[in-house]
Order: sequence, then C-alpha cells, then structure tokens
Amino acid sequence: MTTAERRTEVRALSELGLTELGKASTGIHETHRAISDRIFGAVRWGVGPAVAPVKAVHDAITDGVYLIIDQSMTTAGKVGGMAADLPLKQAPSSTKAGATIIAAVNGLIGDELDARQSPLAEPMSIRVDGQPVSLTRDGLAAAFPSATGRLVVALHGLVETEHAWALGEAEPYAERLAREGVTTVFIRYNTGRHISTNGRDLAELIDELVRRWPIPVESIGLLGHSMGGLVARSAAHYGREAGHAWVPMVRASVSLGTPHLGAPLENLAHHGSAGLMRLPETRAFGRLLRRRSGGIRDLRAGSLVDEDWTGRDPDDLARAVAAEIELLPGAEHYFVSATLTGNPRNPLARVVGDGLVLHHSASGRNSARRIGFDPRNGMHLGRSNHFTLLNDDRVGDKLLEWLT
Repeated sequence: MTTAERRTEVRALSELGLTELGKASTGIHETHRAISDRIFGAVRWGVGPAVAPVKAVHDAITDGVYLIIDQSMTTAGKVGGMAADLPLKQAPSSTKAGATIIAAVNGLIGDELDARQSPLAEPMSIRVDGQPVSLTRDGLAAAFPSATGRLVVALHGLVETEHAWALGEAEPYAERLAREGVTTVFIRYNTGRHISTNGRDLAELIDELVRRWPIPVESIGLLGHSMGGLVARSAAHYGREAGHAWVPMVRASVSLGTPHLGAPLENLAHHGSAGLMRLPETRAFGRLLRRRSGGIRDLRAGSLVDEDWTGRDPDDLARAVAAEIELLPGAEHYFVSATLTGNPRNPLARVVGDGLVLHHSASGRNSARRIGFDPRNGMHLGRSNHFTLLNDDRVGDKLLEWLT
C-alpha cells in the first residue's frame, strides 16, 4: 500500500471516530430533552405556567452545549486527519490490530461506508500476512510459492478478518491442510454489506482466482465461519447461475457455526429497536440499533439472495423473508455446531446455543425448514462457544477428513 493510501486510511479512521462521537452526542441531546420535557411537563401541571421561563433557560443552555459538542467533534474529526502524516510503517488495514478495528466498524455500518465510497469500506480481497494479493498470475504465484491444485477458500464471520482463524492455541487449520497438499486461500470482506452482495463478489473473485492460479486447479473446498458460511452458499448460487467454471470443481463445503436458519440476537435487535422507537426518551437508542448494517440484518433469517431484501422496509416487523436456496448439487456439505452446554438438547442450549447461534440453525434443520444437510455430515461440540470453532483440534481432524 502506498504512502498516499496509508494516509487516506488513517485520515478516514480519525474523521469517522470523531464524527460518530458527534452523532452520539446528538442522540444523548435528544434523550436529555425528552426526559427534561417530561419532567417540566409534570412540574407545570403542578405549579402552573410559572415554570415556562425556567424551562426556556434550561432548553437554551442545553441546546447550546450540545451544539458546541457536535461542532467540536466534527471539526476535530477534520483536524484529526493530520494524524495521517504520522510516520506509520504500515496502513492500519495491513496490521492485525488495525484490521480488527476496521472489521468491527465495517460489520456495524459497512454498507453505509460502502455507499459513501469510504476508504474504510475495503473491497473483497485475498490476504496473505495481512496484505492484499494482486489477482494476477504473477501476484498469485508470488503470494503462494507452494501453490497446489487443491484449494480451500476460507471465509471469516461478522466483524472478523482472516486473522480470526488463528485464535486459540491449536494448530491453525491451514497448516494442517497444507501438509495434506491443500492450499488455503483466505478472503477478507466487508461484513456490513448484504450477504448476497458479498456472495456475488465472491463468485467473481473465485472465477478470477481459478483462471489465474499458478497451476491448474483440481478441486475447491469452501470453508466458512458464521456469516462466512452464508456468503459461501450465496457465492455458489450466483456462480452456478452465471455458469462459472469453478462451481463444478467444488467437492465440499463446510460451515462452522453458521446461522442457516437465522440468529436470535438479530431477531431480538430487530424487535427491540421497534420498541425503543415508541418513546421519545428511548428513540435515540432505537435509531442507533436501526443503524445496524444490511449484513447484520440478513442474519435475521439467513438471507442469501437480493430478493430477500430488495424493495422491502428493513424495519418492517413482518416475518423475515429468506428464499430457500438449495445446497450446491454435486458437492458434499458438512456443518459443525457448538453449544455452551454439553448436550444440545439442554433447555439452556435451546436459548443461548453457542452464545450467538443455536444448534438447530447451525445444522440447518428445525420444525419449519430443512436446508438439506445429511445429519451424518455434521459434528457437534459441547461446552464450546462460537469462536471455539475457528481453531479447535476436533474440528481440525474433521476438516482433514472432509476437505482432503
């Protein structure tokens, strides 16, 4: 990344952080006024119109203070861009810490940043040691000097990066697969964009990857954690529709803790934001919840295609729409679920699952929907959480069996 690109990235981070603080102060201002209006209304009911001058003074001071805070934050955001001239050796997105911060921002409002063409809305890319890889034959050959014809495309989950695959102390899956002659290609993407948007981009990226890989590609495996499993399914769907040559090469797909039938936390946020919007004292918090990205909203029912969200009010309280997209024909499909309890049938497990995703959603099967997994192609980890699945010896053993 050039010095100019690095400066642009740092400046964008500085401005975004302080601008968002300014927006937060606006929400606090609105909440403050709503509470004070209710209090002064009650006092006026008791003592009469004599309270009106006091309220006028209070409101003028309050509005002035918050106006100063808002303008100060906006100005500081612009001035803060001077931090871009600090002698940083690497762009934030190329470091583990910086990439993690940007990934969190993208997960929350990445679609908004993408629409504004913000430098923080990173395009989907292949990453090696945190650096983007040029999607050319020379660029791929340099990044993968030990390239094999058997590929596994690894997709991280919401607010994650490719660095997440190294969490924990177990040997990373990519290293274990490499010993079996399989090359893992890590993808980084903006998880705030709609899953279908990322799915279509991934289909195009894999198409380019296969055509420019240093040696002929023999087989492809798709490995997705959480949201990554949905993006992989969406890419297979769009790649098949487009007639991409890579699609018949997919021999297996594995989803780790993927909410195929939706995630309860997003459903809670969806209805919770509607409740918060009902009262002026909580409306600012309701708007904050409603700012969550399209990618997060897609997790409500596990949406994979544009039709699930195009032309629909994202805040509609009607039942979420999720087209039934079949698993890719001709490939084997595997899943791993986890629960905080030892037994997935434990009443607590039915409520909290692995902390983020329920067992039945990860296995793609409940009383109303069937994704199509063969139950024999599944694995459950008891007393484990959502992030255990990123790097665990038990999962690693299964991946060697399924992907090699």
